Amino acid sequence: MRDDIERVLLSEEEIKDKVRIIGRQISEDFSDRNPIFIGVLKGCFIFMADLMRNVDIRCSMDFMAVSSYSGTNSTGAVKINKDLNQDIGGRHLILVEDILDSGMTLNYLKNYLAVRRPASIHIATLLDKPARRKADIYADYSCFEVPDAFVVGYGLDYNESYRNLPYIGILKPEIYS
Repeated sequence: MRDDIERVLLSEEEIKDKVRIIGRQISEDFSDRNPIFIGVLKGCFIFMADLMRNVDIRCSMDFMAVSSYSGTNSTGAVKINKDLNQDIGGRHLILVEDILDSGMTLNYLKNYLAVRRPASIHIATLLDKPARRKADIYADYSCFEVPDAFVVGYGLDYNESYRNLPYIGILKPEIYS
């Protein structure tokens, strides 16, 4: 599996340090708001677990499962596979995502959830890839900006593999071509 990685883009230690910083910032910004962290599965699960361990305020969490990719390409259509289990009306939401790429999925989710009248919706993402942005959406909290390369590890996958790598690596093109 590690032989499929062209190079390590972000080390385990770099990720740990930045997630700690983002966790502290969110704790300061939401110290009196009791937000709901909403993880967008599956990619967010490692980032969200580490982020939550670095947030020291009263909060709750929930998860959504959505799909919009087939292999390396976005289908353009977002499908809700698992919706929220709690009422979000009047609550402050923090959508937690592994990567903000085209922005189409997060833009769809933000609009989808806004109908339920939360107090606010914010976005926390591990990676931001602005070169591929198609929707007018930005992260309120982002750990790293990354180049337009196919990245895997720390929850991010290619066809359900590589999520368990402890770092973010660039996948060799021959693997996904």
